[in-house]
Amino acid sequence: MSFRSNPPIAIVGMLALTAFYAAQVPAHAQSYPVKPVRIIVPFSGGSSDLAARIIAPRLQEALKQPFIIENRAGANGAIGTELVARAAPDGYTLLSVLTSHVITSSLIPTSYDPIKDFTPVAAMAVAELAMTVNNDVPVKSLAEFITFARAQANPVLYSTTQLGGNQHLAGELFTLLTGARLTPVPYKGGGEAVTALMGGHVQMYFGSMATMTPFIRSGKVRGIAVTGAKRHADGPEIPTFAEGGLPTLDIRLWYGLLAPAGTPRDIVNRLAEVVLAAIPQPEFRAQLAKMGSDPMPMNPDQFGALLRTESARFLDIIKRANVKIDP
Repeated sequence: MSFRSNPPIAIVGMLALTAFYAAQVPAHAQSYPVKPVRIIVPFSGGSSDLAARIIAPRLQEALKQPFIIENRAGANGAIGTELVARAAPDGYTLLSVLTSHVITSSLIPTSYDPIKDFTPVAAMAVAELAMTVNNDVPVKSLAEFITFARAQANPVLYSTTQLGGNQHLAGELFTLLTGARLTPVPYKGGGEAVTALMGGHVQMYFGSMATMTPFIRSGKVRGIAVTGAKRHADGPEIPTFAEGGLPTLDIRLWYGLLAPAGTPRDIVNRLAEVVLAAIPQPEFRAQLAKMGSDPMPMNPDQFGALLRTESARFLDIIKRANVKIDP
């Protein structure tokens, strides 16, 4: 008897089993995506926009549909974020987020909940913050800066790119932990914030380590401390805040993707799989480094845990420091 015309029972059984499992996969998982996907950036530019534009080509290549960046700025990111919160949970509208996602709703009224109204997809990257000072500030260590700041008749001025952002709250947390008074001075972007520091308009700045490294190495500013569990590879001579005695000053700038709450888990997993596969690639890491970030891969569950932890932590800082901003 020829097996070519009559396949053996084992082969027939395997084919039947494969068909059975294929039938169990939801129809949307087999076909997604069948049309372009929007990635909403709730700002006009900045690092969350860069992060979206780095990951979008990888998603497009892997999933064979356009992933289109749409900037919907306004109200500290609340306008674009609300758009995604109210979008259909079908995987065709995503949100590019950074740390401010879990801060904004604690500072201004929003119509959405940053946790309950979204489904985590994946985290991609993190930027450690470096405390840097103007060269005229007579300190070389964190302990010396604390002593210096406490001794000033007026609060020490520090630049920030956004009131209510992670840099601003890093300063508020610093005051809570040390009693040293600081006053934030907002600028339109990191370039202006650094220029203000070098020009002596402010005395201190919490900037991303990757952004500040060239200025530290050239001697234009002085690095005092850096966030993170260990010293940063770009500045191994700079101690961590933990080494300087402030282990809880660990505010970092992280980036990731969210989908509307209720998005099917298989679609979320498919998106996360592509994101997490891209992170180890040398070219992707080089692009992250260029935007001042290090890889921080997190799957949906891990990213969800981070969102909950960070939301509670920033709310605590805001309440204790009585931070208020205009909507």
